[in-house]
Amino acid sequence: MSKSPKSSLDADCCALNSVLVEEKKGHLIPNGNTHQGVNGTLNGGPISGFPERETWTRQMDFIMSCVGFAVGLGNVWRFPYLCYKNGGGVFLIPYVLFIFLGGIPIFFLEIALGQFMKAGSINVWNIAPLFKGLGYASMVIVFFCNTYYIMVLAWGFYYLIKSFNSTLPWSTCDNPWNTENCIEIFRHDDCQNGTIGNSTFGNLTCEELIVYVTATFPYVVLIILLVRGVTLPGAYDGIMYYVKPDWSKLGEAQVWIDAGTQIFFSYAIGLGALTALGSYNRFNNDCYKDAFVLALINSGTSFFAGFVVFSILGFMASEQGVDISKVAESGPGLAFIAYPKAVSLMPVAPVWAALFFVMLLLLGLDSQFVGVEGFVTGILDLFPGKYYMRYQREIAVAICCLLCFIIDLSMVTQGGMYVFQLFDYYSASGMTLLWQAFWECVVVAWVYGADRFMDDIARMIGYRPFPWMKWCWSIITPCVCMGIFLFHLLNYKPLTYNNVYVYPWWGEVIGWCLALSSMLCIPVSLLYKLAGAKGTFRERWENLTKPVWGAHHLEYMAPDTEIKSLASLSPGTEENKVIIFESVM
Repeated sequence: MSKSPKSSLDADCCALNSVLVEEKKGHLIPNGNTHQGVNGTLNGGPISGFPERETWTRQMDFIMSCVGFAVGLGNVWRFPYLCYKNGGGVFLIPYVLFIFLGGIPIFFLEIALGQFMKAGSINVWNIAPLFKGLGYASMVIVFFCNTYYIMVLAWGFYYLIKSFNSTLPWSTCDNPWNTENCIEIFRHDDCQNGTIGNSTFGNLTCEELIVYVTATFPYVVLIILLVRGVTLPGAYDGIMYYVKPDWSKLGEAQVWIDAGTQIFFSYAIGLGALTALGSYNRFNNDCYKDAFVLALINSGTSFFAGFVVFSILGFMASEQGVDISKVAESGPGLAFIAYPKAVSLMPVAPVWAALFFVMLLLLGLDSQFVGVEGFVTGILDLFPGKYYMRYQREIAVAICCLLCFIIDLSMVTQGGMYVFQLFDYYSASGMTLLWQAFWECVVVAWVYGADRFMDDIARMIGYRPFPWMKWCWSIITPCVCMGIFLFHLLNYKPLTYNNVYVYPWWGEVIGWCLALSSMLCIPVSLLYKLAGAKGTFRERWENLTKPVWGAHHLEYMAPDTEIKSLASLSPGTEENKVIIFESVM
């Protein structure tokens, strides 16, 4: 570090970058492009003439966006079935345990990391550049997720349109898609038709208004459906099937694995979108409290949705005179077969069908919005400010949607459901999310340093979080993630459709290619960076794990030990007015 007189340098032949820094109230205020500090490299802030990174107009915008993204279809169609399948109320014991062992710690880590680094899912790993492959992995996962998730919304929209008929199409047997398996379903008061067996699926800104409506209106619909559901005959039996505890289930490993996997699914961990949302927070936002509030909303929605779903399924089982286990399903089977079938048995069926599919659409739409936003944010963060162009975000969104559309054309063919299941089972499966979450904890806790990150959080929110977070990031959560990951790997079963069709070997190869396309980003990127660096292994490691700071860090972070020594300069002297740091590019 050396002191230099004021000078004018030729940009074409300059070998040094200068950063003008003035010491003011204990903070370092940046005025330049690049700074080589003691504990990391400084990347320049926004270039003059280019917009700075946006922040939320109101903090409630962030809360609603996170609720809209994390609270999705899985809360409605997956959690209630898992609760019923794994011992009813007993399932809540491992579920709540995993919330505090894995869900909240990683949820908080991703939001805090985005807020601290002010970057999307790729550049946020400038905190340890050697592991930037984590960002590329999350981008691959969220792109695949965006690709097949929109198909669910397309099916929901199709069902919604078909709900505006006096007679619901799926309640009769005279449709072109019906097969010989279409039979009449006996009811106590009259007879209705249904299809069983194989089935075929044929002062707010505008953006803020969309987020608020899509995040809150599903709760209104859920309450309406619950009030209607509990008044139906058989609803009590359905709810008791949902919550009745079976204590013997606690001894089964699968119950604990399902609880842990569901947490990672429903909390949208490892997709990079939470990081992107957090990056638009104010630097001093209390993201610690936000994480607990959002976790409570997410898990509370899952539990509440179970009463809605099973009150209706209990009614359907009562009307058909069968056990509820015969009608309980999860996933698309619940949303597009079981629930529509149940609604067709209710009075004024089109009204309840329309309400259900409106809720399904709104639950999925905000998740889709944020998923695309997270992907686009990560892509745009890769381009320096000098490449800024007007409407670049709109162009990136258009290209992303076009690519998804082209891929989705394969899912609307006769064999589209088989393609959809390949994406669902492999590309954004529990294994890929667990792998991602494991490495996130390892990098932050052991490479960057858990204590160091806790200090950074304290700089943001004004106090240190409870030490439990540090313990989880360092030991507990990585062990939980790797344990569930190995269980999935050791108990892997080939993909089947409807428990009848077994995918051919080449279908599984395609599936594993989808999974490995994200999982291999981390080790491949790490090895590539190490191989391309110079020096001994230790020197390479130290250089590649040195954080690359943004300009905002100089303003908010406490100065380094060496920089603190500048305070020894006599105040008011000529040499203390301007200090220029130079570093080789």
